[in-house]
Amino acid sequence: MRWSGTLVALLFTSWVTLGNSATAVGPDPVLLWPDGAPGAMGNEGKDKPDLRFYPAPQNKATGACVVVLPGGGYGALAFDHEGHQVAVWLNSIGVSAAVVKYRISPYRHPAPLQDAQRAIRHVRANADDLKIDPNRVGIMGFSAGGHLCSTVSTHFDNGDKDSDDPVARQSSRPDFSILCYPVISLMSDFTHKGSRRNLLGDDPDPELVKSLSNETQVTDQTPPTFIFHTAADKGVPVENALVYYMALQKHGVPSEMHIYQNGPHGVGLAPGDPVLKTWTDRLADWLKGNGFLEPTSRASVSGTIQINGEPLRWGSITFLPASHNAATAFGMISRGRFSLTGLEAPTVGEHSVSVVNLGDVVPYPTISDSNPIRAADAVRLNIVDGENNYALDLKD
Repeated sequence: MRWSGTLVALLFTSWVTLGNSATAVGPDPVLLWPDGAPGAMGNEGKDKPDLRFYPAPQNKATGACVVVLPGGGYGALAFDHEGHQVAVWLNSIGVSAAVVKYRISPYRHPAPLQDAQRAIRHVRANADDLKIDPNRVGIMGFSAGGHLCSTVSTHFDNGDKDSDDPVARQSSRPDFSILCYPVISLMSDFTHKGSRRNLLGDDPDPELVKSLSNETQVTDQTPPTFIFHTAADKGVPVENALVYYMALQKHGVPSEMHIYQNGPHGVGLAPGDPVLKTWTDRLADWLKGNGFLEPTSRASVSGTIQINGEPLRWGSITFLPASHNAATAFGMISRGRFSLTGLEAPTVGEHSVSVVNLGDVVPYPTISDSNPIRAADAVRLNIVDGENNYALDLKD
């Protein structure tokens, strides 16, 4: 298999524990800069950023790919629980992963950013060989890796179309971003000082600090973002997640944030916590709901719903697509009418439709409980491009 910029076989190696040490597990690394990274200080492993590519199983592969950036305060890399294990989980939902070993202290900015951008360009340049969709390449980072992830998401370019290097021609803008208990601000009371020091040194230029406080860099071009954090995080305070989310909302960037009450810093997938570990379920839902697991367009749908010949006073309608990787659409029914547009609209294709009677909006109860309309289980609609309008007359 020939990859642009290097030739590598994707081989999985076994691991053997010897005392307190172990050999590497997972795919072999691929150098991001085969001819040497820009600004390299030497020729050792720490001077040679790389990625390890984890292809999704063929029977599950969706074509999506996520570039994963482990944390470690820009002074170490938590490659196991914030890299390899995350890649294995992504594979389980049909997403390929590329875990990056980026340069850390004594390297300073922009070395980590250059490495992360190069990783995105690399997987796009090799999309055919890797069997991924170059238009569904996301980035994911933990802790300081979350800061790097947010930096990539707010500092990107379209690539150098005139370059002789096919990797350099690719855009570095991720199609979506996943931030896990991220460092965001480098100029606030809640800044993680170790990450700032390792990235920028002891006395950085205030303008550089501001430019890398990524809550100040969000625009309407920042990619859709998923954020996970815990309120109890003492290592990287939750305010980092909050200020970034508020900036995303201000600029109209599609985004979702989950703040769990309990949980320390650095939990990774949190497999030992029955509550906290559900963050990956929410992420899988978000990826599906935003069309990153299946590239389908949406189409507006509206109409009327009658139950036993009478308009449904208050209820809900759900469009469940035939494909399990496509987004489900959900909306409310009021006085017999519904309308779903934009990101709330269903995807184009065949859907089964369910309707639930929620009663009425009045100051007294009208039904004993919410009432699914059983006849609706048999309703199937084919949503097409453009406007869709339906008049449904169902029997309770």
